[in-house]
Amino acid sequence: MNVRYRNLNVLVPCFVGLAIMCGLVAYSPELYRAFCGATGYGGTTQRAYADPTTTSQRTVTIDFDSNVAPGLPWRFEPEQRSVTVHLGEQKLVFFSAENLSDKATVGHATFNVTPPTSGIYFNKIQCFCFNEERLDPHQKVDMPVVFYVDPAFAKDSDMDHVDAITLSYTFGRSASPTDAKNLSRFLANAAPDAVHGLELFNQRCSACHGLDQNMTGPMLGGVVGRPAGSAAGFNYSPALRSAHLTWSTDKLDEWLAGPQKLVPGARMPVRVLDALSRHDIIAYLREVGEKHSDQAHPQAHASGPEY
Repeated sequence: MNVRYRNLNVLVPCFVGLAIMCGLVAYSPELYRAFCGATGYGGTTQRAYADPTTTSQRTVTIDFDSNVAPGLPWRFEPEQRSVTVHLGEQKLVFFSAENLSDKATVGHATFNVTPPTSGIYFNKIQCFCFNEERLDPHQKVDMPVVFYVDPAFAKDSDMDHVDAITLSYTFGRSASPTDAKNLSRFLANAAPDAVHGLELFNQRCSACHGLDQNMTGPMLGGVVGRPAGSAAGFNYSPALRSAHLTWSTDKLDEWLAGPQKLVPGARMPVRVLDALSRHDIIAYLREVGEKHSDQAHPQAHASGPEY
């Protein structure tokens, strides 16, 4: 019996160790991506959902590089070769992609920035690289990227002599084509997508806004068609209380594009620079408002025009 127990004392730790090593091997790509995302290792950029709270007078030039891996019949290039931005300034740029083949194809973009040490400061709010992307035969689209460089960049002594960052993408064939989103959503004539609007609302708005309760910002359920500054119980800024405007779809679009431009003195810190994303968020808020109205007045349903 003693021999058996001694053997078990040796075998059990060996099996446990083997199981741990197998688990690490199986999940090593995910662990590596998580490590790179958290540290910026190898020029891996960060993901953000809103503007930073501060900006800086220091500027940095962002150069853009695009590549297509063998086997993907796409043309892919930036609409602009470089832009100069202030640290903390949210910036919208576009890349064009065109499927040169007679078949729908799905691509996935890998990315990094150089110098690699700048990755921890480079934040992307919106990017086609977040998804597997599908292009229909001979379809061409302009894809938005929204980013900013963290003002903390200026406080890092290693960045003192860095005045340019290169953002590089390589599109290759996707390994998970069934999970792809259709790039036709970026076409100018694309219908607003309330489902995507819900996703954007959860990412960009829900930290400050609820649908049925005031939070840091006012409740947004039923906001379409509501007078500005009228959500019960919310302490609005004097600027918004005296704005004398109604939240039509057009005014909401202006507001999301630039709150302080529409209402100088407003406290709203978040902007949504991409027009199609704004339209999707508004479509979601409109849909939610119509559902709330139907529940409150089930006999008085009237459908409005599409946004």
